[in-house]
Amino acid sequence: MSVSMLSTFVKPMHPEGRRFVAIAAALTVGLVFVWQPLGWIGLGLTIWVYYFFRDPERVTPDRPGVMVSPADGVVSLLEPAVPPAELGLGDGAMMRVSVFMSVFNCHVNRVPAAGRITALAYRPGKFLNASLDKASVDNERNGLAIDLPDGRRYGVVQIAGLVARRILCWAREGDEMAAGERFGLIRFGSRLDIYLPEGATPLVAIGQTMVAGETVIADLGTPAPGGG
Repeated sequence: MSVSMLSTFVKPMHPEGRRFVAIAAALTVGLVFVWQPLGWIGLGLTIWVYYFFRDPERVTPDRPGVMVSPADGVVSLLEPAVPPAELGLGDGAMMRVSVFMSVFNCHVNRVPAAGRITALAYRPGKFLNASLDKASVDNERNGLAIDLPDGRRYGVVQIAGLVARRILCWAREGDEMAAGERFGLIRFGSRLDIYLPEGATPLVAIGQTMVAGETVIADLGTPAPGGG
């Protein structure tokens, strides 16, 4: 198998997944000793765990004035919504784009547009199906408020899902982040909400497939005269 073909099927794995793959591999060995055919089930589980934690390189569009998807998955919601209060984005509705990640998607999260992180806020909560609208309010979540260079602010919220049990975010308040830069990961099925800044126009539709760091989700447009 050529190097190019091998790279198509074998992707880098995020370090967060190493111990989970090790656990699945150990389980596989145990199943082989119990009954050899069970070993094939364990092998399939091990491959799936590796696949879940894959962290492929992405090519972020070199285009000014656009936002890219922070997650792999499918657009599940596209509507005005009030962002979480803890992010300090105000109590008015902002256009929200929700990307639902199934257990088969890559779960590494990326920054939609370059800027500085001005707020980070984690909130414990339930583990409802992440595709439900009320998951934005009820589920465990971790939010980031990010200031664009022109002073406008947008939000990105990691939301735990039905089988997700840990949200990871390695970005810190004050960090300057580039578009497409990795900032976190959610273990197993989950969702990301993106609250677009003033003047931005969504360029996606419900049901559209997203590729983190590559698919353009919005045109940033320009801030309103006299606005921040």
